[in-house]
Amino acid sequence: MAEDKTERATPRRQEDARRRGQVARSQDVNGSVVLLAGLLVLSLMGGKIVDGMATSMRDAFDRIADPASVISARGLESLAMASMQTIAFALAPIALVCAVAAIAANVGQVGLKPSAEALKPQPRRINPLSGAKNVFGPRMFFEGGKSILKVGVVGVIVAMSLMPKMTELAATVGTSPVMLGNELASMVFSVAQRAAIAYLLIGAIDYAYQKWQHNKQLRMSKQEVKDEFRSHQLPAEVKGAQRRQMMQQARARMMAAVPQADVVVTNPTHFAVALKYDGTKPAPEVVAKGQDLIALQIKRIAAENNVPVIENKPLARSLHSSVEVGQMIPEELFQAVAQVLAHVYRVAGTARRKAVAR
Repeated sequence: MAEDKTERATPRRQEDARRRGQVARSQDVNGSVVLLAGLLVLSLMGGKIVDGMATSMRDAFDRIADPASVISARGLESLAMASMQTIAFALAPIALVCAVAAIAANVGQVGLKPSAEALKPQPRRINPLSGAKNVFGPRMFFEGGKSILKVGVVGVIVAMSLMPKMTELAATVGTSPVMLGNELASMVFSVAQRAAIAYLLIGAIDYAYQKWQHNKQLRMSKQEVKDEFRSHQLPAEVKGAQRRQMMQQARARMMAAVPQADVVVTNPTHFAVALKYDGTKPAPEVVAKGQDLIALQIKRIAAENNVPVIENKPLARSLHSSVEVGQMIPEELFQAVAQVLAHVYRVAGTARRKAVAR
């Protein structure tokens, strides 16, 4: 039985997790900070942006009024370039400030220590079986509920901000387009500010939860803390020898379990995974797995002990990449493994009947 993980993660374990890219981060914090930064830029430069866009539109209408100036390809190109340049100059400050805000929000959460290892491709991330587990697993329901809650909270705040404004909107009947536009812009900006502040509060709560969840996942057992302390105090040569000895012992135990396996699933040449299902556990268990030379050794021991060897490339790859030795297979592989075991039991039953008939 596994020891309970009751101890806080040591600095060394936290640093290892950070190097692998496992950090506490809330996307809601990033989104709310970017939204507030964009609103800030609009409040400071909104007038200039509107004036620039209005000037561009007036210039475009003036050119269109003289068809001879835009009827040629050069004229249309000049008109399009002028409009695109105006739009680019208007949006560039907003985009720049939002980009800086996004970087600052990420740095504020995880610090200035980029992880190169987190950028390395990992087969588990593109494994469709693992992806399906993430999509249809408990985390999906939690994230879906959190998204619904966020939309609901922001929606209530927006509704509470708009209801008192209804009488003011009714009073704008008959006003000039310029005054109506200013009034609507002020109202929308006020509502957006309140929604952004509410979103920031939601992001802060989500960040606190993500940090708690991250620390919980990194918790260690008392034995793990002791082992880490001992290994940290030993010289590098001794640590290397201990690791080699532990690997050899683990491999020997793994090979000793192959004769008791029910089936060995192969790639056929690169991977081999030995499965055992005796009914004492809810699902079949991986008792041995290996690649290349270790896979050949597993298949040799299986052949010597009359353990069936079944070739199933997708299943062998999935088992090798997603299940460790001593673990039960995940739920998404139940059907595939059940088909293999059923075939093995059917062949074994046929062989016994033939032996009895003789």
